[in-house]
Amino acid sequence: MSRIEPSPTYMPLVNAYARCFLSERVMLGVIVINLIAVFLEECGFVNVVVSAINVTCTVLFAIEMAVKIYCYGWKEYWSKNWNRFDAVLVIASLPSLVVVFFPEASFLDISIILILRIVRVFRFFRLFKMFPTFEAISHNFWKAMKDSTPVFLCFVLIVLVWSMVTCFFFKGVAPEYFGSPLESIYTAFRLCTIEGWYEIPDDISQLVSPFMGHIVRLYFVIIVILGGVIGISLVNSVFVDAMVSDNNDSLEAKVSSLQEQLDRIEQMLKEKDKQ
Repeated sequence: MSRIEPSPTYMPLVNAYARCFLSERVMLGVIVINLIAVFLEECGFVNVVVSAINVTCTVLFAIEMAVKIYCYGWKEYWSKNWNRFDAVLVIASLPSLVVVFFPEASFLDISIILILRIVRVFRFFRLFKMFPTFEAISHNFWKAMKDSTPVFLCFVLIVLVWSMVTCFFFKGVAPEYFGSPLESIYTAFRLCTIEGWYEIPDDISQLVSPFMGHIVRLYFVIIVILGGVIGISLVNSVFVDAMVSDNNDSLEAKVSSLQEQLDRIEQMLKEKDKQ
C-alpha cells in the first residue's frame, strides 16, 4: 500500500499535531511502544504505567483514524486495505476504554476483554509496511493461493476419502485414532506431516496378528508416501511456482525485449550490407 498524502485542498486545515497522525513513521513508533507494553503485560509486569501506555496507544489509534477520515474523506480512507484493517481493530478496541474509565460497567464481561487483548496484537501486522517488498510478497502470496487452490482442494478430497476408508477398517481396532470420521481426518493429516508417522501403525500392529501387523505397516507406508511425500510436495511445488511466477514473467519480458532489439539490429545490418 502506497503512503497516503493529504490532499492540498485540506492542508490548511491540518495542523502540526494532526500531521503527526498522518506520518507512518510516527504511528509505527506508537505500534512498537504498544508492542513493548503488551509484551510486558503478558510477562506479568502489570502496573499503572503499562496500563496507561496501552490506553494511550488505543486513544492515539482512534485519533489517527479520525484525522485520516477528516483529511481524506470516508470514501478514500475506506478504499485502502490497511485503513479498513485499522478501522476494524480500532472499533473493536474502543470498549476496552469504557472498562478503564468506567470500571463499574457490568455489561462487558471478562471474555470480551480477553478478545480485545487478542485483537490488539493484530495491529502489529502494520509493522510489515516497513519492509519495502512486503506489498509484492503479499500480492504474490494471494496469487499463489488462488493458483494452487485446485491442487490443494484435490489433495484435501483425497485425504478425506482415505480417512473414511481407514475409519471403516480400523475404528474397532484403534478408536483413539479412527473412532470417528473427525478423528480419522485429524489422524490422516498427522500422517501427512510425516513426523512421528510410524507410531500409529506400530500401535495398531500390536493389537492384531503378526501377519496383519505387516499388512498394516505396509498400508500406512503407502499412505505416507502418497500423501505425506508426493502429495504435500506437489502442493508445495505448485504454490512456490506461483509465488515466483511474477519474477519469471518479468524475466521473460526482458528476454523478449532483448530479442526484439537483436532482431532490429540484425535487420539494420542486412539492409546496410545490401547498400
